[in-house]
Amino acid sequence: MDYFDPLGPTFWTTVGTALLCGAIIGVERQLRGKPAGVRTSVLICISTSVFIELGEAASGGSADPTRVLGQLVTGVGFLGAGVILAREGTVTGVTTAAVIWVLAAIGAAIGLGQHLGAIALAVVTVGVLTGVELLESSVRRLARGIYQRD
Repeated sequence: MDYFDPLGPTFWTTVGTALLCGAIIGVERQLRGKPAGVRTSVLICISTSVFIELGEAASGGSADPTRVLGQLVTGVGFLGAGVILAREGTVTGVTTAAVIWVLAAIGAAIGLGQHLGAIALAVVTVGVLTGVELLESSVRRLARGIYQRD
């Protein structure tokens, strides 16, 4: 099992990419004061990539590593469900749950060797999170009448 050789480049490439991707998204979440910040994001990316790598390594060609991926999707769904709350008719945490799911998808991509795609997905995710918020705030300003027609 070469993957767990801490002196080998495969180990550090996987861990480093997962750390980078988790940090890219985690910093954005941390700066906004959301529950899943840098630590949570990095740990989700690293653990998912390790589970996928272990699933591939354990199969030895005789088992189906996609079963590990399927179980991860289910488990991460429960983790995400844990951050969704309903209070006084308002549901919160749905975006955080979606971010957790994206982090697991990024970790899975890393575990399957798709490092550049994972980094691109992390950047796109932060773009969506910040871009949509900017759009929402401008629509709110428009609705309040800050921009009036001449």
